[in-house]
Amino acid sequence: MFTVGILTVSDRCSRGESEDKSGEVIRKALSQFGARVVEYAIVPDDKDSIMGRLTEWSDKGGVDVVITTGGTGLAPRDVTPEATLDVVEKTIPGFSEAMRAKGIRKTTHAMLSREVCGTRNETIIINLPGSPKAVGECLPVILPALPHAVDVVKGKAKE
Repeated sequence: MFTVGILTVSDRCSRGESEDKSGEVIRKALSQFGARVVEYAIVPDDKDSIMGRLTEWSDKGGVDVVITTGGTGLAPRDVTPEATLDVVEKTIPGFSEAMRAKGIRKTTHAMLSREVCGTRNETIIINLPGSPKAVGECLPVILPALPHAVDVVKGKAKE
């Protein structure tokens, strides 16, 4: 079992104008996988806000994995990948590649998604798209590898 923080990146959700459906999809998928959600927040599409929460959760310990949802597209305010790249120490391109490869089988628009995955300290940070449907398609692709990745990052297993 591992611990998770869910960070929803959405201007509308942060203002209370929309419900966070993608965060709930993540929570449900993780509960079926035996992971425990220990942090949850909604922030606007603002690079400093995203970076602040990613840094806080990964630096204080107690969160093995941070999963973001939203802000990975091409719109002007989509800055989650840039915020993530500014805080991670190592990238995990295989997670991002696997999710995009799965998505492209459903729609060519998946190649426009810019998910970034990486590590900071002993925390894995994973960007997911903002749509509940895309989250439901992407997260199951990487979930089987996640427990081992957590163990490797924490020095409990070899790659």
